[in-house]
Amino acid sequence: MKDFIEIRWHGRGGQGAKTAALLFGDAALASGKYIQAFPEYGPERMGAPVTSFNRLSSKPISLHSAVTNPDVVVVLDPTLTDTVDVTEGMPEDGIIIINTEKAPEVIRKEMGLPDKMKVYTVDASAISKDTIGREIPNTPMLGALIKATGILDFNEMLKDTRKKLEKKFKSKPDIIEGNIKAIAHAYNEVKS
Repeated sequence: MKDFIEIRWHGRGGQGAKTAALLFGDAALASGKYIQAFPEYGPERMGAPVTSFNRLSSKPISLHSAVTNPDVVVVLDPTLTDTVDVTEGMPEDGIIIINTEKAPEVIRKEMGLPDKMKVYTVDASAISKDTIGREIPNTPMLGALIKATGILDFNEMLKDTRKKLEKKFKSKPDIIEGNIKAIAHAYNEVKS
């Protein structure tokens, strides 16, 4: 991957796009990278479209704005592709990762994506139901992001994410383990 990478996360309120961007940012920081991780939303409620962003570089980042030309787009809710141009500003050879049970070639055709664009799919909703007990696709999509891009070392990212989850959910080991399993499962199940 390049030295400076921008990622845009699309989801709906309550799906964890903000949390996923922050967890990814923390893991990237722990790996020695310079990072930015931030959401963009207003007074939206549960279910409204939300966007979060990451910037990742081996050098300090001086840009402070929304990500308008992402190298990678992560879509937590596939219904957003009907109402939001999730590929806006992406290069023809960008990477898009979508939470869906559909195969990448079906998504490519449905969305009219260029041949050079790398399309990945994973059923993060089903994975989260199986591992966490609720449909919250954010952590599985984190695993899919790492597999699709190779941006971070998977084991190091998993270790750092476990630390963050252990702080947040000290008294809920089942949530910690469920999320770790979800990340690993999606990492292994992502399709290209």
